[in-house]
Formats: sequence, structure tokens, C-alpha cells
Amino acid sequence: MKKALIIGGAGFVGKYLAEYLSGECGYQVCSTKMENEEIPDADYEVVDMNLLVKEEVEQVIKDHAPDYIFHLAAQSSVALSWSNPQLTVDVNIKGTLVLLDILKETQFGGSVLLIGSGEEYGRILPEDVPIVEDTVLRPGNIYAATKSCQNMIASIYAKAYSLNLIMVRAFNHVGPRQSPQFVVSDFCKQVVEAEKGLREPVIHVGNLKAERDFTDVRDVVAAYECLVRQGKSGETYNVGSGTAYRIEEILDKIIEISGQEIKIEVEKERLRPIDVPIIVADITKITEHTDWHQTISLEQTLKDTLDYWRGELG
Repeated sequence: MKKALIIGGAGFVGKYLAEYLSGECGYQVCSTKMENEEIPDADYEVVDMNLLVKEEVEQVIKDHAPDYIFHLAAQSSVALSWSNPQLTVDVNIKGTLVLLDILKETQFGGSVLLIGSGEEYGRILPEDVPIVEDTVLRPGNIYAATKSCQNMIASIYAKAYSLNLIMVRAFNHVGPRQSPQFVVSDFCKQVVEAEKGLREPVIHVGNLKAERDFTDVRDVVAAYECLVRQGKSGETYNVGSGTAYRIEEILDKIIEISGQEIKIEVEKERLRPIDVPIIVADITKITEHTDWHQTISLEQTLKDTLDYWRGELG
């Protein structure tokens, strides 16, 4: 039985990944979390580990002897990266270096997937769409800059120390259980609140004209599993749908699925400057190098997310 170690498994994606690996893939899974985090009802092993404490990371890797490591641990809030850049640098850069140095020193023979973000591309020029992996990076915030640095350092370590490191730049992923601070989950939660009479049938929105690349989180974790097995060391892969969806189109579809009569109101405080009207990933590379393909339609994702909030809101 193959063994998988998920570093930073308490978040939205980490829980889905652990469930997918231990369930459909039949891996023996260990997932790490910080002491103050929770992974309730897990049917796989969960251990506390601080990525910044080398001895703890060494011990977990030694104890579990993984074939595959998925490095998801990150300070991923753009807002927090502005207010606390030091923490963002510590976790996203120093934490990654702790892991990479351990892999180098132990001559780790397995495969490691390091998760980055489409945010790394930053200010996209019209001629850069769809975005390929060798597009010039122009990170526009501290979080994106640290993820770009993680990617570059891992690329160097892969070549210099013959480590099997594969890098990912993931675009927007959505689905049930996602925090309502993200647009699709926010819309679904507001619609369900209107369904249940918990709010007036009015949805408060920001900019609806932007077009973005959305992928179901369950397809995203399947892509990660394919990449850790089939991706090429030292290479970076976009993970996305390869399709741009207008935010307005997504909201209209959510309301249509709900069947509610709902009014849409734009709130100025939800608006933010949009430099790029459209962002969409070119996913040619991952589809050529692996067996991965999407299986879940956007409409199914929206239905499932609405049903999730119906259950949460009773």
C-alpha cells in the first residue's frame, strides 16, 4: 500500500485530498495540522506538526516513511499577507525550506508536490490569456510573491539535489464546505438564506463582469494525485478548468438552480480594482503529461454547494 503524507491538511483542499487518497485511491494517509486546528471525524491518521520546527518535520517523515508528500501548508490569505508579511514569509518560504532541506539531507526518494497559486502570475496582459506556465510572473501581493519564491526555490532544489519535486499553480477551486469568504460559496450561502427566510431575497455582490477559471475541488485533488505520480520533476503545472466563467453567469445559474425570485444589489465595499477582465489557465501541459481530466461540471458543483449550505443552515 502506498503511503501519502499531507503537510497542512486542515484546510478546505487538504481534507478533500486526504479523503480522496485514503478512499478512492486506497493510500495509507497521514495528514498534519497545527495544534490549534481540527480535522474532525477523520478516517485516516492525523498528527500535529509545526512546519517551522525542523525536528518535528523530520520525525513525522521518519515515522511515516511516505512514498508521496503533498505540501499544502501555507499562509494563504492575501489580506493577512499585507497585514503580516513576516508570518507569510515564515510559513511560505522558510517553512518550505525546512522541508526541502530535510528531503535533501535524507536523500528522499519519493515524489513531492508543492502547491502554489495562479496568483503568482499577477498582472496578466491581454496577450497572455490563456495563461501558460512559462508566462512572466508579476506577483501583485505579498502572498503571491512568497508562492513565486517557493516555486523558484523548489525548481532549483529539484535540479541541484536530484529531488523529485513537482510544482503546481492552482486557479480558483470551489465546492461544498468552502468558506463563504470565497465568491461562489458566498453566493450559494446568501441564496440559501433567502430560501429559508433568513434574509430578504436580495443578494449583495461586487464586480460581476470579471471572468475567472473555476474548478471543482474534487477535480483539483484528483489532479494533485495524478501529478505526484506522473508529473515531471522540476516542472510547474497549471491546475484549472481551462474555461473562463463570468461571475455574473455563475450567480445567474445559482439563482436558476434555486428557483427563487432574488434581487441583485451591488455594494461599493465589495468592489475592488480589477486590472484584468479575464483570467483563465492553459491546462495543455497537465493533460499531456498525466491521465487527469475533469469529471465534475460547474453546474454540478453549484448544486452540491447549494445543498451543502441547505444542510448547514438547517
